[in-house]
Amino acid sequence: MKRLMLILLILFAFTRAASAQVAGNQSIVTSKHNLSASGPGAVKATGETEICIFCHTPHNATPVRPLWNRSLPLSSYKTYSSNSLKAQPDQPTGNSKLCLSCHDGTIALGSVISRSQQIQMANGITTLPPGKTNLGTDLSDDHPISFVYDSTLCSKNPKLKDPGSLPAGVRLDADKELQCTTCHDAHNDQYGNFLVMANTNSELCNTCHTMGQTQITQHVNCNNCHEVHTSPSGPYLLTQAKVSDTCITCHNGNVGANQGPNIAAPLNATYPHDTASAVNLANHVPNNVDCKDCHEPHTMNSAVAPTAAPGLSPALGAIDGVNITGAPVSKAQYGYEVCLKCHADNPAAMNTTISRQIAQPNLRLDFASSAVSFHPVAVRGVNMNVPSLRPPYDTTSIIACTDCHGSDASKQAGGMGANGPHGSTVQGQLVARFDTNDFTPYSTTAYALCFNCHDNTKVDADSGPFPFHKTHIEDQQTPCSACHDSHGIPSAQGSAMKNAALINFDTAIVQPDDVTHKLEFDHTGSGHGTCYVKCHGKNHSGDSY
Repeated sequence: MKRLMLILLILFAFTRAASAQVAGNQSIVTSKHNLSASGPGAVKATGETEICIFCHTPHNATPVRPLWNRSLPLSSYKTYSSNSLKAQPDQPTGNSKLCLSCHDGTIALGSVISRSQQIQMANGITTLPPGKTNLGTDLSDDHPISFVYDSTLCSKNPKLKDPGSLPAGVRLDADKELQCTTCHDAHNDQYGNFLVMANTNSELCNTCHTMGQTQITQHVNCNNCHEVHTSPSGPYLLTQAKVSDTCITCHNGNVGANQGPNIAAPLNATYPHDTASAVNLANHVPNNVDCKDCHEPHTMNSAVAPTAAPGLSPALGAIDGVNITGAPVSKAQYGYEVCLKCHADNPAAMNTTISRQIAQPNLRLDFASSAVSFHPVAVRGVNMNVPSLRPPYDTTSIIACTDCHGSDASKQAGGMGANGPHGSTVQGQLVARFDTNDFTPYSTTAYALCFNCHDNTKVDADSGPFPFHKTHIEDQQTPCSACHDSHGIPSAQGSAMKNAALINFDTAIVQPDDVTHKLEFDHTGSGHGTCYVKCHGKNHSGDSY
């Protein structure tokens, strides 16, 4: 009976190889897995003519698998792990260990059990040469293997398809574990890379993964961004070492069918979003940002024009965020919620270039509806008297963070570059100049950012709604930022009388007066009030404007 079973197993092995040759005009003989002297690849024996012997033998086989002709490697691998992984890969098991007896590079290719002498390989090769096929013992940069793939796992990760829907050629092992053989067929190379099915348009990847819908052609094919084995990014399985470098492969400004908007230029501008330090899951720290923190590449779509505030741009995709109350949301609804992931309750990412009388870099508090005064980013403003607004803006308008923050060379700013806060030559990643130095000569260019929304002829006029603005910004060359805070003043720190109209003094320019020792502006309504300050060496102890 044992002999009959052995004969049947041998016949099965050869029949499977023959059927593969008929089906795809490919077989082990014409593939790189033919390590005999007749093999077509660079890795082959010097004189050995038997083809199957490098893995199989009809006699004296190892007991771990019928007809298996190789020793198994030790179970001492560094396995895949990431923060998003719901499965629990352990040391390689089953067929994966058989594959690793060659592909981890620890056992000589010619070391087979049925031969007392090691089969000699050409060109002095002993193990697989360095490269994509030699995975080494560090599997943390390879697609995870040897984990149970079942409905329970899919319930934890909605981006995985239930294994009941897998096509016939994509097989789990008897223990329902995903192994190397789920994706690879060592005897058939008709699809390239010994894959069990075509993957030209991510067909194989999509049998297990459902990442979402995107209209961006280059984002549809997984292979454009992901490297399944020996990925330079480690657990991200990306083609480059960093997320940003992977994105820049297509977003570098080169001309071609695969190229997207040029993001490399603003990222290399004087004031970029910091992507340089974020390399992988291990050292991604709160005050660094990479592309995936703002964009969900599998669901993002083209945005030919800025999205009306406070909506979420389709270029961001189904990205997570933080709402105005500070609660994390799995899918942001508004653009500012993506910004608040870093610019809200995150001390490491909070900094300011202006020394404010009331310091509060937590933008969630600055823009809250309860704030004393604020630019209307999350909700419409509280000031119903803003006569300087240019059409189409009025007191019911809501603006986006990206109305002010973005590339000064972007389409939004009148240039040809990509929209979005990737970087700018203007400090603060602004779309236009906003000079904050004292004694700045007045010009519409110096305060171009403000005048995108506000009418300069009403702001800087001898007669009009703000008669003393001209005295300050033109005659005394005092910057807008000396008195006004661009974001807002939270209610817990300011008051409606003293901090209306975004009044929050820059203490490097404005100090308490020498008489009352106050530092305040008492608002009397309609843009008027009384100052108790000292600026440019002059005391304003109760001067009304």
